[in-house]
Amino acid sequence: MMVHNYLRTTDLAQAGQISVQQVRNYEASGFIPPVERSPSGYRLYTKKHLVALQTARGMVSGYTWQQARAIMQAVHQDKLTLALALVDEYHADLAYKRLQLDQTLAALGTLAAQSPSLASMRHPQQLRVGEAAKQVGVRVSALHFWEQQGLLHPIRDKSSKYRLYDEQQMRRLRVVVLLRDAGYDFTAIHTALNELTAGRTERAIAAVEKRRAELAKISWARLGAISAFHNYISEFYAEQIPRSTP
Repeated sequence: MMVHNYLRTTDLAQAGQISVQQVRNYEASGFIPPVERSPSGYRLYTKKHLVALQTARGMVSGYTWQQARAIMQAVHQDKLTLALALVDEYHADLAYKRLQLDQTLAALGTLAAQSPSLASMRHPQQLRVGEAAKQVGVRVSALHFWEQQGLLHPIRDKSSKYRLYDEQQMRRLRVVVLLRDAGYDFTAIHTALNELTAGRTERAIAAVEKRRAELAKISWARLGAISAFHNYISEFYAEQIPRSTP
């Protein structure tokens, strides 16, 4: 209910189909602009706050909570340029993840097509940890950490006790690097490696394709969120919108 052109907390909660406490949480997190108070201490919400709340909820559905909050906070601090820069940054990050997934999928496809007999015909190669790390472009500490997580199992030289990476472990290492770059957690990487070891490469490929489909859903959700964001800025922050010079 609107009284004297103001909205109550319950009005925003009903419009957003959330609880009164959630409305206050959005306010405290900067998702909506600062709210004036009546002489008796009641919050005096306006249409601007209602649209901000609806926009914020759309942003959260397309971005992470932290990302959406950073964007909306920047707007409400009169820093639209920063908000737009954050949008670009988050979209670029999503594009990078998609690129990494495509590369991972290509790598898994190469592994699937590789003949085991051909691999066994190669000259046996055993690299020390530093050489192995250099080949895949990561730090030695990363290999040690991944070994602790059970992703890698280098053999030990009987005399020197040095860790050695043979062809099999190098293949595992390349897959780990690709999947970590693509944003997979250790549980997912364990699953992919187990499928590869068991000769079920097609299931690992299916897992990557599933993640790529998930990114497509995120892109679609962001498209809707950014449309609502554009409308919100156009209606209430038109003076901040960058204008092209004639």
